[in-house]
Amino acid sequence: MDTIRKFDFDAGEVLLIDKPYQWTSFDVIKKLRNTIRIKKIGHAGTLDPLATGLLIVCTGKFTKKINEFQDQGKVYTGIIEIGKTTPSYDLETEFDSELGFENITKEALDIAVKPLIGNIEQLPPVYSAIKIGGERAYKKARRNEEVKMPPREVSVNEFNFTKVELPEIHFEIKCSKGTYIRSLAHDLGQNLGCGAHLKTLKRTAIGDFNVQDAYSLDEFIEISKESIEVRNKSKE
Repeated sequence: MDTIRKFDFDAGEVLLIDKPYQWTSFDVIKKLRNTIRIKKIGHAGTLDPLATGLLIVCTGKFTKKINEFQDQGKVYTGIIEIGKTTPSYDLETEFDSELGFENITKEALDIAVKPLIGNIEQLPPVYSAIKIGGERAYKKARRNEEVKMPPREVSVNEFNFTKVELPEIHFEIKCSKGTYIRSLAHDLGQNLGCGAHLKTLKRTAIGDFNVQDAYSLDEFIEISKESIEVRNKSKE
């Protein structure tokens, strides 16, 4: 990868960052804004705090490209655990049900996943950043208020099981923007009749951009510090 010394943030850059676990996408933007000292910066597609992986960050004039990047297809990998459910569909909240999964077979998995592939209608989790009545849904959910999420149409091009070691199912999903992987995990559990939740999630690609080409946040910050030192010395 090129070093940050060659970047012109005001003219516009596209930065690939591997978002750390338990950081919000906004946390990453705030950190980068303070590090590279630029106001015009944004990301092309939110990742949940418990997810890791590719975050496209645009600066300067390239922030106009954000919508273009957001519209591109996404690729995710992760682990779904069957037999337990949570209100958030992932590990943000405590388990609220537990059922046996001993009768689940490979054939049952193949049958359960079929309705989740193609152009489908899904319900986003109530613990999501979607605004309901002008407020983020997760804020209402945390107050134990009833939240009715409107269904949305999404496209799941591929939903492949890469390894099955029950209760864990490793997967790769290729899908359209706006797809909630947590909802797919929940719906898979519903179809199986034993429940499920999303245990881990990583976004590996957005369009032609791949997480393998991304900087870790710590790496980028270190490179940024070098860049700032060089820039300051050139002004002396």
